[in-house]
Amino acid sequence: MIEQRKEEHIAITVSKNTVASYNFWDDVVLEHNALPEVDYEEIDLTARFLNKKLGLPLMITGITGGFRKAKDINAYLARIAEKYQIPMGVGSQRAMLVKKSLAYTYSVIREYDIPIRIANIGAPQLRELSLDDLKYLVDEIEAHAIAIHLNYLQEIVQPEGDREARGVLQRVSEVVKEIGVPVIVKETGAGISGNVAKKMIKAGVSAIDASGVSGTSFSAVEYYRALRTQDDRRANIGRLLWDWGIPAPLAVMDCRRAINASRKRVYLIGSGGIRHGLDIARALVLGADIAGIARRALEMYFRSENLDPIVEELKAVMFLTGSRTVKHLKGVRYYIIGKLAEFVKR
Repeated sequence: MIEQRKEEHIAITVSKNTVASYNFWDDVVLEHNALPEVDYEEIDLTARFLNKKLGLPLMITGITGGFRKAKDINAYLARIAEKYQIPMGVGSQRAMLVKKSLAYTYSVIREYDIPIRIANIGAPQLRELSLDDLKYLVDEIEAHAIAIHLNYLQEIVQPEGDREARGVLQRVSEVVKEIGVPVIVKETGAGISGNVAKKMIKAGVSAIDASGVSGTSFSAVEYYRALRTQDDRRANIGRLLWDWGIPAPLAVMDCRRAINASRKRVYLIGSGGIRHGLDIARALVLGADIAGIARRALEMYFRSENLDPIVEELKAVMFLTGSRTVKHLKGVRYYIIGKLAEFVKR
């Protein structure tokens, strides 16, 4: 059952329209620098995340695992992560707890020299899992960190969803103290607010992936699954909540404010609808330390592509903003327009 569900998620994502109806990154305009005073060839794309140096300010966030083809997808993306020296997460590892024979679909990434490998488990499953269970997930892929994903939008639409959320914050705090690797808390496309970020910072997490609305909608994914099984009630909820959540740029801005107010070193990932180098730059300017891609990474697998176009796009934006380094880019002036401006005004 879980294998079929994992496979369906990928099949639906690549074959159906499952993206948010509006990409809010288009409402972030970076100020052009007519006098860059930097040579294109001297632009430095390196960044830092979890105290490690990266080749790019980018990561491949957790996408898949738990069915046969997932091994090929994870291996392909691991080669990219190795080539460009960026972090990579795997999809939810719940499947390999239910059926240990599926572990190979995740552990394949151990074979690649990736600067940061990230394990992954859902917050709804935290209460039922022991420390040994979580360490198994980390050890099996030789992870440098573990991500806990908050996917309650998906759970409420999914017919077999887990809707018990009480006690998760306390459990996150316990995992932070016990697991022995940095803990990342991430959304899956509905966004983390400043208030939730404050709670997670207090719990001791090392990084937050704001992951707001603009990219893949898991409500949309579950809508299509419900249509296949003629579950009209779940399909109705999926359609209704298709665009539910916090716009991705706004989530980054809110989380950055919360992190700055805490005066703690918590890293911030900007994800949710990141399509190209310009979106990466937008995320960094708004306060992210690195950006994250999932859907775009999946497209690279199915099209046999790599990150070269994104690298070229990001360097072009850095040149046109007079940014020699990622640190310089973060200081670029920006303007908020369109629908996003209405949210910011509030």
